[in-house]
Amino acid sequence: MTTWKEPSLETVDPEIARLIHEEELREARTIRLIASENYASRAVLEASGSCLTNKYSEGYPHKRYYEGQQSIDPIEELAQNRLKALFGSEHANVQPYSGSPANLAVYLAFCKPGDPIMGLGLPAGGHLTHGWGVSITGMFFKSHAYGVRKDDHMIDMDQVRALAKEHRPRVIWCGGTAYARTWDFPAFREICNEVGALMIADIAHIAGLVAGGAHPSPVGLADVVTSTTHKTLRGPRGGMIMAKKEHAAAIDKAVFPGLQGGPHNHTTAAIAVAAHEAGKPEFKQYAKAIVDNAKALAAAMTERGFKLITGGTDNHLILADLTPQNVSGKIAAKALDRAGLVLNYNSVPFDTRKPFDPSGIRLGTPSITSRGMGREEMVKIADWMARVIAKHDDPATIDAVRGEVEETCKKFPAPGIPVV
Repeated sequence: MTTWKEPSLETVDPEIARLIHEEELREARTIRLIASENYASRAVLEASGSCLTNKYSEGYPHKRYYEGQQSIDPIEELAQNRLKALFGSEHANVQPYSGSPANLAVYLAFCKPGDPIMGLGLPAGGHLTHGWGVSITGMFFKSHAYGVRKDDHMIDMDQVRALAKEHRPRVIWCGGTAYARTWDFPAFREICNEVGALMIADIAHIAGLVAGGAHPSPVGLADVVTSTTHKTLRGPRGGMIMAKKEHAAAIDKAVFPGLQGGPHNHTTAAIAVAAHEAGKPEFKQYAKAIVDNAKALAAAMTERGFKLITGGTDNHLILADLTPQNVSGKIAAKALDRAGLVLNYNSVPFDTRKPFDPSGIRLGTPSITSRGMGREEMVKIADWMARVIAKHDDPATIDAVRGEVEETCKKFPAPGIPVV
């Protein structure tokens, strides 16, 4: 009997195969410092690339609009139950395509156009979907952004309370993309209670730290918790919503049929795998190591003259103002990228430069911690950064650092990447 074998990607589309291989090499041979990136395990990648991508499953387990759900329903239930157990949540929805759609579902569930809302302003480290003007959330709702104090760049809880009492928002978001300190969830709960607002915690960046016990959890305090499933959680590119039981029906209806059609079943399976991995004892060690590495890297950067926003970090993230180095964040980020140190340029609070050419850089430790790097490597990274930024237009310096980076990467294989 002749067995027919489908041609490989390399045979069908060598151009795409080549670009994927180039990305594998880049991820394996560079120091990935982008705070929102990580390495998914081989098991997560296998689930993400499975035949589940072929299946349509509009609806929820045992309430579908298509037949043939014998395997899909148990997969989605596993993802839900594992997340509920991991975070201690009463309800979990794993169908949002990413973090932004998850946040939009919250608005659809609880708000009407024109309702007042509050969130951390984008220049202070917040997220677009928390009501910033260029986002649909800032266009459809009356957003009143709170910020950070000028002296220490910490969230101004007095301002949060004052704005909440003045505007009586329907929802108050707590969470951000460039805030390096611990979120005071009990303080937000108290303010929400005072003004009758729903407390929504967006833990997209810190979900893995929360799951691993390295950051306080908002579950049980917040009415709803949204998140991505990658970043510190090390899952696939997806989203999730956890909620108190009383809000479960509204959230589910907002996701489907409110915003989406069929869920991405391959992503759902990969979320289930990631939640399973995060429930293991070693994940707690990993979460702690992320924070330990971030603190060590922040200290080493400070010793080398970097000006850190808030003076340091409590989580996985560091935000640095490069004004003392007399270089913009964009110029620095591009030079560092050429040297194999990959991060992003970022605005800092009260930045006088434009967002596309800001004063700062943002970096984080999830990816390098996944590779097993520790305190010694954090000192090296700070040293490389200082050298490159000081001589950002010197090819010799950049090439020398690139070589040292690649040698270090060889000692710490990248999870899920089959190359060195």
